[in-house]
Amino acid sequence: MTLATLADVGGTNTRVALAEGTRVRIDSIRRFPNAEYQARGQDIAQVLRDYLDQTGATVSGVCVAAAGPVQDGIATMTNLDWVMDGAKLSAATGARKVAILNDLQAQGQALGHIPEANLRTVISGPVKAGATMLVVGLGTGVNAAPVHPAPKGRVVPPSECGHVNMPVRTEEDFQLARFVEARLKSEGEVPHAGVEEVLAGRGLANLHAFAAYAAGHPASLTSSEVLAALDAGDATAAHAARLYVHILGQMLADLALIHLPYGGIYLIGGMSRAMTPHFARFGLQTAFREDRRVDLLRKDFAISVVEDDYAALTGCAVYLNNAP
Repeated sequence: MTLATLADVGGTNTRVALAEGTRVRIDSIRRFPNAEYQARGQDIAQVLRDYLDQTGATVSGVCVAAAGPVQDGIATMTNLDWVMDGAKLSAATGARKVAILNDLQAQGQALGHIPEANLRTVISGPVKAGATMLVVGLGTGVNAAPVHPAPKGRVVPPSECGHVNMPVRTEEDFQLARFVEARLKSEGEVPHAGVEEVLAGRGLANLHAFAAYAAGHPASLTSSEVLAALDAGDATAAHAARLYVHILGQMLADLALIHLPYGGIYLIGGMSRAMTPHFARFGLQTAFREDRRVDLLRKDFAISVVEDDYAALTGCAVYLNNAP
């Protein structure tokens, strides 16, 4: 039996598992706190060594999904001082077959291998088998990438589109962009109103701060506090959520016209799940299916939320299994 080890390296924890072919052994998944390893001057290599020591497994392949850019086979973590390459992973595991993916690429590789029970449709539409798909990450950061079919497996190009400009269509959008830029500047950050500043976890907090300012009673809440206030019926939180859904719908519409994902659009990440119960109330479908000079948005492209905690690990398994 040939085994591979897989790792999903997030900003806080690393999840490691074993796989047989494209199947992840769910009972083999273990979590490792990144901060503890970093405090000891260790990184993903030691995490993998510890995992294999604990399980006693011998593996022939290793694939890591990293929350950060991957260039020339080298991954640099966005929120950790970790850098990883094939030589490091091979030395840590003894594996000859090595792959490193951006976490969004891993999610894209998982599409088609996720149980239907873990997919929640939020906008219905036709889904064409074998067509290009789009995966959109809404979590600590924001990113999106097309998933193109290939003769063997998929091609999921890297992307950093969370840093494109937020869509500005209304006077309120313009005021919001200026507010976010001023807020970032006051915090010593680059004053750029990218989509990540309004759709990532911290984005909902920025939207609430704007809504509170507009209402004449400035306030500062975390995103989790905004979500709690929203559930409690708070009007300012509702204003922030309406802005979130409005901006998300605009961004998804733009991405749909750029990539033509007739195979579906798939939302991943903690913010997509947290906001799912509010999409219908605040008009995601209306924002997405607005009238434009082409009528594609009015009839095409289904949108689903991925509710699978282990999708990135599945994507690693699929990619490694299909790699030469």
